[in-house]
Amino acid sequence: MPSITFTANLRRHVDCPPADVAGTTVAQCLSAYFQRYPQVRTYVLDDQGRVRRHVVVFVGSEQLLDPSTQTDAVAPATEITVMQALSGG
Repeated sequence: MPSITFTANLRRHVDCPPADVAGTTVAQCLSAYFQRYPQVRTYVLDDQGRVRRHVVVFVGSEQLLDPSTQTDAVAPATEITVMQALSGG
């Protein structure tokens, strides 16, 4: 079963414990997670369901390719990591 974890900087703002979730795409996994922890959704996704601008999602060691619809495929042993994206210069 895929797992989702959140980095400490996001955990400071909202209770988002690691969890095993069902799904074959990132979107399905996130949806399963948000069913258990609905308060986390607004920290990760915007009003249109896209990954927020200052959030980055990794599928294993690769950055999410499709932040708009999160259709990237996941395998049963996939680790999905959600973190705050850094920007600036």
